[in-house]
Amino acid sequence: MKKILITLFVSISVGIVTISMYIFTPDLFETFDNKLRDSFFKVRGEKVASEDVVIVDIDEKSLGELGQWPWSRNKVAQILENMTLAEVGVIGFDIVFAESDNSSPKKIASLLNIDASELDDYDDILADMIANTPTIVGYIFEVDEQVENPEDIFLSVPAIFIEKNAQSNYLINPSRAILNIDKLQDSAYSTGFFNALPDEDGIVRTVPLVMKYADEIYPSLSFEMYRIFTGADKVTINYGEYGIDSMVVGESSVPIDRHGRLFVNYSGPERSYKYISASDIYNNTFNKEDIAGKFVLIGTSAPGLLDLRATPFDGVYPGVEVHANIIDNLLTENYIYRSNDSEAMNMFAIIATTVLLGLILAFTGPLLTFIVSAGSLFLVLYVPYYFFVEQGLILNAVFPLVGAVSVIFLANAISYFLESKQKELIKGKFASKVSPEVMEDLIKQGATGDVLEGKEREVTVFFSDVRGFTNISEAMPSAKHLIEFLNEYMDPMVDIITKEKGTIDKFIGDAIMAYWNAPNDVDNHPDRAVAASINQIKALVPLNKKLTAEGKPLIDIGIGLNTGVATVGEMGSSGRSDYTVIGDPINLGARLESLCKSYGAKIIISQYTKALLKQDYVIRTLDLVRVKGKTEPVEIFEVLDFGLLKDAKSNVRDEITEYHNALSFYRGADFKNALEIFEKMNQKEDKLNKNIYNIYIERCKHYIEEPPANFDGVFTHTTKG
Repeated sequence: MKKILITLFVSISVGIVTISMYIFTPDLFETFDNKLRDSFFKVRGEKVASEDVVIVDIDEKSLGELGQWPWSRNKVAQILENMTLAEVGVIGFDIVFAESDNSSPKKIASLLNIDASELDDYDDILADMIANTPTIVGYIFEVDEQVENPEDIFLSVPAIFIEKNAQSNYLINPSRAILNIDKLQDSAYSTGFFNALPDEDGIVRTVPLVMKYADEIYPSLSFEMYRIFTGADKVTINYGEYGIDSMVVGESSVPIDRHGRLFVNYSGPERSYKYISASDIYNNTFNKEDIAGKFVLIGTSAPGLLDLRATPFDGVYPGVEVHANIIDNLLTENYIYRSNDSEAMNMFAIIATTVLLGLILAFTGPLLTFIVSAGSLFLVLYVPYYFFVEQGLILNAVFPLVGAVSVIFLANAISYFLESKQKELIKGKFASKVSPEVMEDLIKQGATGDVLEGKEREVTVFFSDVRGFTNISEAMPSAKHLIEFLNEYMDPMVDIITKEKGTIDKFIGDAIMAYWNAPNDVDNHPDRAVAASINQIKALVPLNKKLTAEGKPLIDIGIGLNTGVATVGEMGSSGRSDYTVIGDPINLGARLESLCKSYGAKIIISQYTKALLKQDYVIRTLDLVRVKGKTEPVEIFEVLDFGLLKDAKSNVRDEITEYHNALSFYRGADFKNALEIFEKMNQKEDKLNKNIYNIYIERCKHYIEEPPANFDGVFTHTTKG
């Protein structure tokens, strides 16, 4: 009875607290809610995309045939003309022409003081074509900074925008507009911005259909193309108490959110829509029926043109296809949205989940508790998924889930304190035998001695070693000072590993051995290990400053990482044992740490670790080696301590690219070209790692003098380091 009353009280309390969090701190779990909704897309899978939306793609093929972007404007004009002759419905430019065409014969002649009166101005040609084709030109709003008095702009939008019941402005207010050059902008029948503003995690889930700039409302490119299709010359924006309720276009109501954004109901991953290469349009080698009477967006999927986004389906997704999805949603009215009743439905779901679940768990035993818990969590996720897929209605999934998880956790905690002593029995039985990490694993699994038995598990192993430790120890006045010095180094290094969920295995003098993904599961353990390694190298900077001020030797370390399936378990004698890992992946990890000396690297990882990394770090290939004791070659990589590649400076990325170019010559046995590049790079004062260039310069010279037979690029190390 005591358990029942306490469980009911706790479940009701959890419901009240969760609803309070939902009302007063709705953004608390917004990121998790977004991620759950992303998973709904993936579970739902692809839906049939509208055949009325087509993308003319400035792809790699087009760049190869028509030259690098930007193309001369007469080529763009030719593309518009060919589409118009094919009776295209409407064209939208997901591109902004913010500068004049410097390739125009007229402009070039003017610069050379040559009579240009009879020469073509490509901007004029494109402007004339825009004016005589069903083309909507695009532009960009900057929204990062707010300004009190934005500059006036004059854009052609042949429609009236009316705000009803607007007490205050909820629309996004950009700071400035990046427009096409005047002659192009002025020639267009209409215009629209093509901003796709991602959420904080970089994923585009909503796109503004309208923004307010200098007290004027402007439409997005996709919305303006749709408006023109409907023939509506008036758009009404209806406000409610907490922002915008809806937007009416002609006879249709578009369910935008309170800030004028539309939740994008993605059809699927990249290329769900018809793509036609821009070069095929230019060369007039396309099927006219593919675009006749249809919505055509001109954009790019080429990675080098940097119009790539992240969506719930893809981490790399052409930005132009985001707008294609919006046009599709508008045409088919296949929306996803939050209704006015969503708030009440969400609160009902929270209280129903917590109270009913608590009531059931109060009367169940261990087996039924597991079944009920699993079933309730499934139901909590399935209900919003069902409404999302079948009704297009967005319900909050996280807060009911938080409430359910909290009730399940607390109900089990109550059961633990009132009924179960099993964990204490496990502690009493195994406390003198296993390490604290293994004890936690035993407690979590509720297991007996079986968990101590060796099992195979994928782990990422870490080895680090202090360079020149013999000289450091000789410089210390006493063993006590040496131990204090080591502790001063070890403390921050251990903290970094444990913060990244690594397990310290042992200390071997000045060396550290650690591993990830045992005894407990660690998601993305190779990334965790690499992040810990980078942070250790960075942590040496302030530590060495402190050591210098104290007159102590500086510390430099090398780190080796490898990932593979190893044997994990309790090992040792019956009186003294510990939880550890053994196997070939561990041995290779130790070899990689030793190779840091040879290659002058701080961090070396194997091909097995690199293949599993989720993040894009600053990494370059070091070598293809056959380490001592191994017959199969292993590709090894140097991780530089700049963090993620996107955050590295351009000179770092350029050097890595140039280095990999030289390495490709080397591995292709083109030693002369490789030598030329390596020597050139070695002459730079700010190069990343001089050792690696010296190594390859020496090898290239040797192979030029004595050409190898059947060269495979593999270097065999006959020593450990």
